[in-house]
Amino acid sequence: MQSKTTLHGSIRLFISLLLLFSFAPVQGQPPLATRSVFDYLTAQEGAALTLELDLTELINKKNTNQYFPGIITTADGNILKMEARPRGKFRRKICEMPPVKLKFSKKELRANGLDTLNEIKLVVPCMDDPNGEELVLREYVAYQMFERINPEYSVRARLVKVAFRDRHVEQTRRLVWCLLIEHEEQVAARLRGKIMENYNMPSDSLCTEQVALNAMFQYMIGNTDWDLSTFRNVYLLKPAQGGKICPVPFDFDFSGLVSAPYASANATTGLKNVQERLLVSGDLSAAALRTAAAQIQAVKADLLVLCNQTFLSKNTSKDLNRYIESYFATPEAKAEPVVKLR
Repeated sequence: MQSKTTLHGSIRLFISLLLLFSFAPVQGQPPLATRSVFDYLTAQEGAALTLELDLTELINKKNTNQYFPGIITTADGNILKMEARPRGKFRRKICEMPPVKLKFSKKELRANGLDTLNEIKLVVPCMDDPNGEELVLREYVAYQMFERINPEYSVRARLVKVAFRDRHVEQTRRLVWCLLIEHEEQVAARLRGKIMENYNMPSDSLCTEQVALNAMFQYMIGNTDWDLSTFRNVYLLKPAQGGKICPVPFDFDFSGLVSAPYASANATTGLKNVQERLLVSGDLSAAALRTAAAQIQAVKADLLVLCNQTFLSKNTSKDLNRYIESYFATPEAKAEPVVKLR
């Protein structure tokens, strides 16, 4: 009887260990994803948020990287503590209120069942008037377009409405359209890769298809404010599973699609203004560019739908439609022989 008991115990122990190792994560694999604070705050498009901090002091010190304590309150009353600081280069110099970086407590995120990726970018209207909000909405459409064209390698931007409560003067500003944009750490984690920061990477280390798609998209929206060799407004993502490095573009306020009043074309292009286009193709082959053009052509109808969303004014929708249609009328978009290369 004793030997049977011992045998049964051994069998149970063996089965328990087998089940344990069957369900244990394989070493080297990323952990199961949990919802991030970015996902939490952007569960609905146009979600209403209140951001409370010393806004006057942040604006007065917008050329520093000083953090200011504050809280974010969601529409259903949930509160998250955070810190905010000015961010960006050009916009913090010329905007009434600069873009902002939000940083949350990892401990509080864990307590709320959220991932510990704790940083988010917030783009706010550059000017405190309707035109400032229109520029935010136009840039949002640019982000949406690239995410539709290339969902595998794109930065997520989500539209929110924010009421800023200034602790300095105890006043709450009106709700304004803003963009919450993924921080680079979340981009890398979500796309399961590593963002490279090596200058002047050899072209054979880059994924030709993704480089061509990025170049053609930037041409479509009339943007020359990017550069792969210095990773200007482009993340270079090395997939964790191996393979070549893929460009992931962001920041489109200098594009012709947005047409910000402060925007200018890259001085090296010879363009007179951002409404003009130049295909910055480097050493890409004509075949790679034609493939990219065909990929964009395949979703033309979806891109035009994005130009006619309810949050856009009629004039803005008309202007966005005109600009995108003008791209599809070019030889480059029709996958004809490319005539305007640099």
